[in-house]
Amino acid sequence: MSPVLGRFGASLIEGGHVAHGDRVVVAVSGGLDSCVLLHLLRFAARPPSLDLVVAHFDHGMRGSSADDALWVGGLCRAWGVAVRFGRADAVLRSEEAARNARYEFLEAVRLEVGGRLVLTGHHADDQAETVLFRLLRGTGVRGLGGIPVTREPAVFRPLLGFWREELEAYAQSARLSWREDPSNREVQYARNALRMRVLPDVERLVASGARRALVRLARLAREDEAGWESLLPELLRPLGLEEEDGRISVDRGELMRLHPAVRARVLRALVGRLGLTLDEVGTRLAVEFASSGSSGGGIDLGRSVALRRELDRLVLGARIPVAADRPLSIPDVGPGSGEVVLGGRTIPVAWGGEEAAARLSAERFYVAALRFPLLVRSRGPGDRIRLPGGTKKVKKLLLEARIPPGLRPQVPVVVDAEGEVLWIPRVACVERGPQSDVRATLRIGIG
Repeated sequence: MSPVLGRFGASLIEGGHVAHGDRVVVAVSGGLDSCVLLHLLRFAARPPSLDLVVAHFDHGMRGSSADDALWVGGLCRAWGVAVRFGRADAVLRSEEAARNARYEFLEAVRLEVGGRLVLTGHHADDQAETVLFRLLRGTGVRGLGGIPVTREPAVFRPLLGFWREELEAYAQSARLSWREDPSNREVQYARNALRMRVLPDVERLVASGARRALVRLARLAREDEAGWESLLPELLRPLGLEEEDGRISVDRGELMRLHPAVRARVLRALVGRLGLTLDEVGTRLAVEFASSGSSGGGIDLGRSVALRRELDRLVLGARIPVAADRPLSIPDVGPGSGEVVLGGRTIPVAWGGEEAAARLSAERFYVAALRFPLLVRSRGPGDRIRLPGGTKKVKKLLLEARIPPGLRPQVPVVVDAEGEVLWIPRVACVERGPQSDVRATLRIGIG
C-alpha cells in the first residue's frame, strides 16, 4: 500500500476533521494536487466513506481556462462524483483577488449542498513557499505560521503534511493524469519565482534543506502563537476588562505595566475581538496612543474602529461619526450668541454683552480695527496669526500647546472678513496697540 494512502487515511480519522458519511466539497482545479486529493477521497480504502461534491472555479485569467472546466467535468463523470462549476464575474487582476473569489465560490457551494467542510489540495511545498514569501515581505510571528490546516469558516487542508514529490509518486503509481496550468511557469508571478528560481538556488547554494526548514519554522511559529493565546486570559485579568455592546475597555495604568511588546499583543488581541486585524503601523499607533494620548482624545484604527482614552481607561469601539463643521458668523458688535460645531464638538459663543464675559475664554478687540463679519471656525490651511515677534503658523501654535492631533479640529479660530486670524482661545491672540477706551471694544467669549 502507498505510504501516502496510509498516512492520508490516518490523518483524516485521527484528526477528527471528518466522520463517516459526511458531505464534503472538494476544490478541484484539474492540477496534480487536487486530482490526487480527489482520488484519495474517492478510491482510498482507509479514509472514512464520504459524500463528495467537487467544486471547480474558473478564474478567467487565461484563454484555456474553459478547457480545464470541461476536463474536470469529464473526470467527475468517470469517477461518479457530483460537480459544481463557477466562473469569475469580473476580471481578476491579482493572485489575491483570484484567491478571494475562489474561496467565496467554494463557501457558496458548501452552503448550497449542505457540506460540512471544503477540502483543498495545499501541500508542504506550498507551505514553504508561503512562509518564504511572507518572510521576505516582513511578516510578524503570526504570519510565519504560514498556511493553517484549517481556515474559517470551514476549510480543511488534508495534504499539508505531504511534499509534492510524494503526491507525484502517488499519481504515477495510480496512473493518474492531470492538467498543467501554463501560468504556473510564468515567473512574473511572485509564487512562481519563489518556486522555480529562489528556492532551488537557496537549496543548491545556501541550505539543502531550506524547504523543510521553512515548514519547521511555520510549525514553531504556530506553536508560539498557540502558547501566547493560552496566556492571554491571565494577562487580561488584571486589566479590568469590560465588554458590552461592541465596546471594550481596559485600565490604562495596568496596561502600561506590561512590557511594550506584550502591550502590543494585548491591544492587537482586543482589536481582533472587534473584527479588525492590526498591521504593524496600526499596532504602533495604538501603542503610542495608549502611552501618551490625553483623556478625551482618540485615534481611528480603520474599519470604523476607534481607540479612545476616557480618563484612566482605554476604550475600543465603533468610531463615532463626526458631524460636519458648522462655523458661526458674528455680523456686528451685538450683543448676540450662538453655537459653533467643530470636529463634532458643539461650542457656545457670545459677543457684545455680559454673557460674553461669563464664557471660559474671553477677549476684547478694538471695534474700529475689526472688519465684519467675523467668523468662528476651525483652523484652515495656511492660517497665520500676527504676534509681537512676527507672524506664526496656527498649526505650529497648536503643536506647541501640546493639543493632541485628534483634538485640533475642535479648536475654534476667530477670523475677520478678510480671513485674518484674530484669536485662538487659550492659545494666542493677535497683537494689539495700547487700549485707550474700553467702551470702543468688543468682548467675545467662547466655551
